[in-house]
Amino acid sequence: MKPSAFGFARCINNDENVLGVEDMDIDLIITAAAAICGIIFGWIGCRRGIKKDYESEGALKSNTEYIKRRIDDVLLEQKDTNRIINNLTERVTRVEESSKQAHKRLDGIEQRLAN
Repeated sequence: MKPSAFGFARCINNDENVLGVEDMDIDLIITAAAAICGIIFGWIGCRRGIKKDYESEGALKSNTEYIKRRIDDVLLEQKDTNRIINNLTERVTRVEESSKQAHKRLDGIEQRLAN
């Protein structure tokens, strides 16, 4: 047996290969097979990477959508709070006017009682 450059043992019978394939042809076949496997595995790895990119992009998009919805909820709550505050401000103003009138009446009663 005669070892090749790749470490494979080849059977040589009177300087001819038993399979009918020369050493150069076997090396060429192995090289071509390795190149094809490299292309296939590279393509598979690329597809896997693209799929992971799309998955992470989808997660990011869903997180962004969640944040948008929460911001909309907060804005609606803020509008409700502002409306309530405006209503309370109007009520406080009316109560102040009413108490001012009540004080004027009480001052008038005090003056009549003092005279």
